[in-house]
Amino acid sequence: MVTPEKQEKLKTRMEALDIREEDLDEHFIRGSGKGGQKINKTSSCVQLIHRPSGMEIRCQQTRSQADNRYWARRELCERIEEKMLGEKSAKQQAIEKIRRQKRRRSRRAKTRMLDEKTKQGEKKRLRKRIRPDD
Repeated sequence: MVTPEKQEKLKTRMEALDIREEDLDEHFIRGSGKGGQKINKTSSCVQLIHRPSGMEIRCQQTRSQADNRYWARRELCERIEEKMLGEKSAKQQAIEKIRRQKRRRSRRAKTRMLDEKTKQGEKKRLRKRIRPDD
């Protein structure tokens, strides 16, 4: 269940992004996916359409219609923020960071790294205890 504090925080965020309730078309539709008979009979999935931007959000995170209304509005705020800020958004920065981490190293960087590893291994080998039979 969403607390009143969270509702207020979302409301102020929507005002800051200039999202008005009058600009939203809200429909309740039947959900899809796992959940069986319950999900097929109840209209707890929320579809939000923001007319000025044309964005459409569908939210079916919980079985509660009220909670889904909150989550849909929150997702709308995140998407509009992302659109406004572009690459500066936190989500975009996180994606870019993962992309950089997974990126293949250049040959030069790889050889440098392997040389460093070899030197480190050499140091460790020199720290080894000396045996009398050597």
